[in-house]
Amino acid sequence: MMGLIIGFLISAAADLTLIINACIGAAIALGVSGISSAYVSEAAERKRALGKLEEAMVADLQDSAHGEAARWVPLLIALVNGSAPLIISLLILMPLWLANAGMPMPLSPLYFAIIIALLLIFLLGIFLGKIAGVSWLRSGLQTLLIAGVTAALIYLFAGG
Repeated sequence: MMGLIIGFLISAAADLTLIINACIGAAIALGVSGISSAYVSEAAERKRALGKLEEAMVADLQDSAHGEAARWVPLLIALVNGSAPLIISLLILMPLWLANAGMPMPLSPLYFAIIIALLLIFLLGIFLGKIAGVSWLRSGLQTLLIAGVTAALIYLFAGG
């Protein structure tokens, strides 16, 4: 989402409604893509693992807890994989909605959205650092560095 917003920021001025609609379209596509790709790959992986387990145990496990998990876990993983980027994208779009509704902003809604995106990226880095048992600050800064490189590449190829 940040890349799309940066693209609008470095382009000719566009109507805020157009920007919001394009970003919502991208957010929905990101969510659907995340759900469908995760479900297809996880379902295949779980089905294969269940088949190997059935082969090793010489038993049908379709009605067992393993069989049940092989059916439900891919759906759960897919929902998380698709809903997380969708929700984060919607959070990033909040300043655009608020500005479009007439709420005064301390700065441009596009800049405000980029700040929110960078904050969320930093928080993701902190979370990943905690999970990995490494420095949360270093991990947060690494994710910000990746976002910065991404922004620079967008500017270099689209705005330069």
